[in-house]
Amino acid sequence: MTTAQSAPPPPMRLRELVFGAACAAALRAAARLGVADALGDTPGAVEDLAASVKTEPGPLRRLLRTLTCYGVFAEGEDGRFAHTDMSLLLREDDPHSLRHITLWCTEPWTWDAWPQLDEAVRTGRNVVEDLYGKEFFTYLNEDAPESAEVFNRAMTTSSRQSAQDVAARLDLSGAASVADIGGGQGHVVASLLEKYPAMHGTLLDLPLVVENADPRLREGGELADRVRVVPGDCRVTVPVRADVYILKNILEWDDDSTARALRNVMAAGGPGARVVVIENLVDDTPSMRFSTAMDLLLLLNVGGAKHTTDSMVGRLTEAGLVIDDIRPVNPYLHAFDCTVPR
Repeated sequence: MTTAQSAPPPPMRLRELVFGAACAAALRAAARLGVADALGDTPGAVEDLAASVKTEPGPLRRLLRTLTCYGVFAEGEDGRFAHTDMSLLLREDDPHSLRHITLWCTEPWTWDAWPQLDEAVRTGRNVVEDLYGKEFFTYLNEDAPESAEVFNRAMTTSSRQSAQDVAARLDLSGAASVADIGGGQGHVVASLLEKYPAMHGTLLDLPLVVENADPRLREGGELADRVRVVPGDCRVTVPVRADVYILKNILEWDDDSTARALRNVMAAGGPGARVVVIENLVDDTPSMRFSTAMDLLLLLNVGGAKHTTDSMVGRLTEAGLVIDDIRPVNPYLHAFDCTVPR
C-alpha cells in the first residue's frame, strides 16, 4: 500500500524536489486519461480502471502509485484505489474542479520554457519569444490552438469559482454601474449584477475573449439588458464610464503595461471613481508555493510578475490612486480598494 509521505530528511527531500516534473507529469497524465472521472465513489481495481480509460493495467498502477505518494488517490491493502479530497478535484464534474488548471500548468510549451528559467532570471525577459519567435498569446492562438483552448477553459473555471467570492465580499451598494476590465468571459460582472438587480455593467476584454462571454451576458441572456460587452484592450484605451472598475488578475504584465492600464481606467472613471484591483500575492502565506510558482511562469511566458503587497501598493500609488482598504477575498486573492482622487 502506498500513502502520502511525511516530511523526509533534507537530502531525500531535495531528491524529491528535483523530480518535481515527475509529479506534474503524473497529474497531467491522470487528467488527460480521465482517471478521476472513471473512478467511482467506491474503491476500484486497477484492471477495471485500465479498461475504462483504455490503458495497460501495469503502467496505470505505476502512475497511481506515484500520485498516492502525494495524497492524490489512495491505495488500500487490497491494491484497490480510492479517491481522496485532491483526486476529486481532477474530476470534470466536481464543482471545484482543477482539471483544466492542471492541464494548463503542464501544457507542452511549459516543458520547453522551464529549462530556460536561468536565462529569464539573468535577463528579466520572457523566453517564449526566443523559443517561438512570437509574443506568447500570439503564439498560442496562431500555433497552439489546442493549448489556447486549454487556457480559455482553465481561466473560465478559475474565474467562475472565484466570481462568487468576489461578489460576496465586495459591497457595491450605492453604485449604479460597474465595469469588469480585462474580465475574461464576465463571470465577475455577472455575479455582481445578480447580487445588485438595479446595477448596470460592462465587460471589456480582447475581441476573441468576449466572443465567448458568459451566456448570461449575451443577447437573450437573463442579464443582457443590463450589460454592455465591449471588445478592447485596456492597455490602449478604456472606453467605459462606470462608478466602479474591477481589475482582477490582469496587472501582471511588465510595469509599463500595468501603468498604462491604470492610467486608462482612471481617465475613463474620472475623479471619485472607485477602482478595485484583485490579485494573488506572493507574500500571502497560505498560497505562497502556488503564487510564487505562477510568478516564475509569468516571467517565462510574458515577462510579467505576481505582486507582493508592497509592490502592488507601489504600482497603485504611482498611478495616482488613493488606497482605501486592502483585504482578503478568499484564501488566495486580495482586494485593493482604491479611489481616483478628486
